[in-house]
Amino acid sequence: MAKKSEGTEVQKNKKTNVEEEENREQVQDAVDQEEVTAGEEETEEEEEKKEPSLEEKLAELQDKYLRLSAEYDNFRKRTLKEKIDLQKSANERLLEALLPVADDFDRALKSVEEARDLDALKEGFNLIFGKFSGFLIQQGLKEIDAVHKTFDVDLHEAITKIPAPTKKLKGKVVDVVQKGYYLNEKVLRYSKVIIGE
Repeated sequence: MAKKSEGTEVQKNKKTNVEEEENREQVQDAVDQEEVTAGEEETEEEEEKKEPSLEEKLAELQDKYLRLSAEYDNFRKRTLKEKIDLQKSANERLLEALLPVADDFDRALKSVEEARDLDALKEGFNLIFGKFSGFLIQQGLKEIDAVHKTFDVDLHEAITKIPAPTKKLKGKVVDVVQKGYYLNEKVLRYSKVIIGE
């Protein structure tokens, strides 16, 4: 009989263990179900929070527009200032390069008053002119060749017409009143010319 009661007790223990295991599984299922339900509720709340209203979208777009507009305005002002500074510095370099020629003219004018040798004076002025012409060529300035060339409205500006001294000069430039110049292959100043007719 002792064996029978031991067997019954073991069966009771097994039943209890099985019941406890089932209870644990049921509790775990309930907890899992609650977590899923809570997760779905949180997801719905997050979606509602993430979806901005039309007013918020409009305010955000207006803010972006204002910032972009201000940034562009600052960029425009900055580039304008840089452009002005660049022009000033370019003129500064040009004038600095012209100073030696101005100094030469100053010395030549002082020597004119004391000069007795006219040939030496002419030679001095020719040297200064050569130095100045060389400087202009270095800067990209080139004289427009106009004398005895066919009149071209893209290069020449007619001042007047005179009877041509020879038949060859009809419709051509007889004389240049003011020289014209190219600056890097673009006409900087048109030649003022007299045309033969």
